[in-house]
Amino acid sequence: MDGTAHPDLAEVWHWLSEVPDPEIPVISLTDLGIIRDVAWEGETLVVTVTPTYSGCPATAIINLDIETALQNRGIEQVRLKRQLSPPWTTDWLTEEGRQKLRDYGIAPPVDGTAADGRLAGRISRLAGSSNLTIACPRCGSARTEKISQFGSTPCKASYRCQDCLEPFDYFKCI
Repeated sequence: MDGTAHPDLAEVWHWLSEVPDPEIPVISLTDLGIIRDVAWEGETLVVTVTPTYSGCPATAIINLDIETALQNRGIEQVRLKRQLSPPWTTDWLTEEGRQKLRDYGIAPPVDGTAADGRLAGRISRLAGSSNLTIACPRCGSARTEKISQFGSTPCKASYRCQDCLEPFDYFKCI
């Protein structure tokens, strides 16, 4: 950029909506809800990012992808601001993002479960004894079973459909 005019923030948000998550490339960083704010501070574009969890191994790649996407659009000065509070929750996933997960074969989080503040409910979910019904993203059946609390990435669990017999990942609630 030559410093005379900044791109409109709506346009910047659009550019960021085209940056895929490195672990699930069919969903964008904005679909995930990890980009919390975009603002100009003088000639520097500040992008506030909340990682899905503080130890997420993809954080460095996500930051690099954000910087690269914006620099490719002519924004020379980008500062990434890491925001840990409030912590990211799967409630921040967009409806479009949830549908993209389903279409890709990953069951999205059950609505409202991430926001459950009751300690007993959280302990039950963490212990893996949840009574949540996870619908199969392939056939829609509610007859599914958890195979493992740990899936292909730390944010997913492994399930199997008892009707179509296909395995699938469930994007765990955080």
